[in-house]
Amino acid sequence: MFSNSVKIFSLNSIGIKVDPSWLIIASLVTWSLSQGYFPEVLPNASPMAYLSMALVGMFGLFASLLLHEIAHSIVARHLGVTINSITLFIFGGIAELEAEPSSAGDEFWIALAGPVMSFCMAFGFWTFAQAAWLVFSSQVFVAVFSYLGLVNLVLAIFNLVPAFPLDGGRVLRAYLWSRNGDVLAATKIVARSGIFFGYLLMVLGVMALFQGAVFAGIWQLMIGGFILIAARASYASQLARKVFEGNDVSALMERYPITVGPDMTLLEFANRILVVYGVSFVPVVEGSILLGHINQTIL
Repeated sequence: MFSNSVKIFSLNSIGIKVDPSWLIIASLVTWSLSQGYFPEVLPNASPMAYLSMALVGMFGLFASLLLHEIAHSIVARHLGVTINSITLFIFGGIAELEAEPSSAGDEFWIALAGPVMSFCMAFGFWTFAQAAWLVFSSQVFVAVFSYLGLVNLVLAIFNLVPAFPLDGGRVLRAYLWSRNGDVLAATKIVARSGIFFGYLLMVLGVMALFQGAVFAGIWQLMIGGFILIAARASYASQLARKVFEGNDVSALMERYPITVGPDMTLLEFANRILVVYGVSFVPVVEGSILLGHINQTIL
C-alpha cells in the first residue's frame, strides 16, 4: 500500500515506517501551529518560541497517532492477528494487518483499542497541562499540553464515527457481524456509511472554501476523498475474499486456451483469433514452450 515508505525503527518486531506524504502534513501542521494557533492562545511570545512550540506539538501529534496505532497492534497480536507494520502518512497512521480478524469479537476489541488509547492520552495531556501550571506556572507548557490533549480528544471522537474504515465503522461492523453472522453483509452496510461520510466531508470542504477557510476546506476534501476510496476498496476486498475463499487457481483457469505461434502475422491474429473467438489475451507458444502473450492493449 505504501511502496515508498521508509522504515525508521522497529518496536517489538513491528516495523515503524514513514511515507513521504507525511512530510506534507508535518510541514502544514508546524506552519499552522506557529503562525495561527499558538500566537492566538499565547500572544506576545517570540517567533522562535512559536516555532519551537509548533515543532513539539507536531511531533507530539504524530507520537499520539503512533500510540493510537500501537494500541490496535497490541490488541491484534494478543488475539492472534499478525501486524506487519505501522505507517505514518498524510492522513495520520495505519496499522497494516496481515489478515482480517477472524471473529466479530476480535474485530470489536481491535477497533476499540485505538480510540481508548486516544481518550487516555487526552486525559494524560490535560493532566500534564494542569501540573505544568501549578508547578512551573509555565504558559508555554500549558499551551502545548492543552493542544495535544485537545487533538487526542478530537482524534478519539472522529475515529468513533460509525463510518468505515474509521474505528467506529469497524465497531459497527463487528456489531452487525455478530448479529447476523455475515461479515460481507456487515461490510457492505458500513462501507455505505463510509461513502456517505466521505461525501459529507467533501461537501463541507467545498462550503469551507467558499467561506474563505482554504486550509480547512482542502483538508476536509482530502480526508473525505480518502475515506470514500478506502470504504469502496474495503468492500471490494471483502467481496473478493468471500468469492475466492476455499478455491484454488484451477477453479478459474482456462484448461485449453487458444494459443498462437510466433510466426502468425498480426493481420491473421486479428482476423482469425480476435474476430472469430472474441478473446483479448492469447498465449504465444512454440511447441510446448511459452514465449509470451499478445492482447488487444498491445495492438
